[in-house]
Amino acid sequence: MATLELRNVIKTYGSGLPDTLKNIELSIDSGEFLILVGPSGCGKSTLMNCIAGLENISGGAILVDGEDISGMSPKDRDIAMVFQSYALYPTMTVRENICFGLKIRKMPQASIDEEVARVAKLLQIEHLLERKPGQLSGGQQQRVAMGRALARRPKIYLFDEPLSNLDAKLRVEMRTEIKLMHQRLKTTTVYVTHDQIEAMTLGDKVAVMKDGIIQQFGTPQQIYNDPANLFVASFIGSPPMNFIPLRLTRQDGRLVALLESGQARCELPLGIADAGLEDREIILGIRPEQIALANEQVTGLPTLRAEVQITEPTGPDTLVFVTVNQTKVCCRMAPDAAPAIGATLNLLLDPSKVLIFDAASGARLGATRIAQEAAPLGNVTQFKGR
Repeated sequence: MATLELRNVIKTYGSGLPDTLKNIELSIDSGEFLILVGPSGCGKSTLMNCIAGLENISGGAILVDGEDISGMSPKDRDIAMVFQSYALYPTMTVRENICFGLKIRKMPQASIDEEVARVAKLLQIEHLLERKPGQLSGGQQQRVAMGRALARRPKIYLFDEPLSNLDAKLRVEMRTEIKLMHQRLKTTTVYVTHDQIEAMTLGDKVAVMKDGIIQQFGTPQQIYNDPANLFVASFIGSPPMNFIPLRLTRQDGRLVALLESGQARCELPLGIADAGLEDREIILGIRPEQIALANEQVTGLPTLRAEVQITEPTGPDTLVFVTVNQTKVCCRMAPDAAPAIGATLNLLLDPSKVLIFDAASGARLGATRIAQEAAPLGNVTQFKGR
């Protein structure tokens, strides 16, 4: 196990070209699982290659256990990498693929056999050891690629989108296997993905990237519940966060968000007093599971009546879509409480969960949650009733 620290890492491919990586600052403790997540082209695989030594950085430093490894060759960094393409030798058996690196290091044959047996048992591929890659399924090939990395017992494991070539069912199974493997081995791991579900389920820490910049770094729950900006809020979450354009007015010295659905309207008091917000385009963000269904007995709380436009049953949930401020809004609902299309719902937005963003910059506005002193939710039925 080892600590990993990136200090002001920059990567550029030539003078006059924009930096691919821009002042990357990250630090993870020994044994932690770091996820690098972001859309295609955001720089996450480039950053992974820089950590591995496959590409040189243009500035900054990469430290493992406090030692600067930026100038070391890949073979001297004691880092193992699992590639998206598996990169297995087609003419070698599974056993030979796993032990190839060990033979290069001139490890005694008895130790090699012991190590192959260990990783084969760990990954449940003992029965595949004499087969060649062409005789294996995609999931089996991925296990072999992981076994080759595990056999080295490196300080750090790097995974570059290892599950992207697998079908949906196998991807879920392998995700579980990788998490179990990390729990057993406790080895420092960096994992690149564009799949935000993998990011949320696998990582101890998550770094969300866009255009070569770390947009936010934190635990999965911090990223999900307290996004730093509009991009992070939109990228993390399935179904994604709802974004509702707003007009703000001021009543009794506080700002009020105006929500409309058809002829119905709702005035939602905000817990912010920033001057000048009435003149800015504002976006309200709220996740589908954070919208409540108010009972008829509820009084004194801001509610909005909205007509059901469409429903999408998913099995464990039903996604219900309504229109608010001429924007499609998704509400997550328990399957046994799904309303009919055309039904009218009385909606309540959870005061503790609403976020406000600046439409022009995407920045999260400070102290933007609905006022905590507002009335509690009271007698409401949560859509996602589990």
